[in-house]
Amino acid sequence: MTAPRGLRADARRNRERVLEAAESVFGEQGASASTEEVARRAGVGIGTVFRHFPTKEALYEAIVVRRLTRLVAEAPAGSDDPRVAFEAFFTRLVEEAAAKKAFADTMAVLSLDVKATAPAVGEEIRRMIGALLEAAQTAGALREDVALPEIMVLLAGACLAAEHTPDPALRKKSLALLFDGLRAGQ
Repeated sequence: MTAPRGLRADARRNRERVLEAAESVFGEQGASASTEEVARRAGVGIGTVFRHFPTKEALYEAIVVRRLTRLVAEAPAGSDDPRVAFEAFFTRLVEEAAAKKAFADTMAVLSLDVKATAPAVGEEIRRMIGALLEAAQTAGALREDVALPEIMVLLAGACLAAEHTPDPALRKKSLALLFDGLRAGQ
């Protein structure tokens, strides 16, 4: 998530520091995290936090949009192996869910709706998954009888399971089984 246009350079830096600190604090403490702790870790006053983010919910929404935007930016592009690219991005999304369970819990407590908060970013992730799926199917690497809606259901289920599966080896094995079922010739 980029800073609003028209901010002075120091204000943009402060906003970024607040977002970085908030992501860390909310990730560790969940919805009970205080904005005072965010300000302390960012090295700014509480007024600076509220000048950029008038409510705790607005701060949290900015973190969610920032994280989703980062995921989109990290998506594989132009991979030599479309199946590997698809599986890598799918795995990245699942691992993000596993690593940030506190964020999901906080979203639930604060009643935040990602689709409403960041519809463009969410749609971009969906578009990217669709493009990766299509490329892998065109290359003959993934089943032709699977469409984006099924992939999104599988992704949602895998992310939910990952939030409750602390064992990375179990997550890896479970994803391998899922990917085996998606490969062409299955």
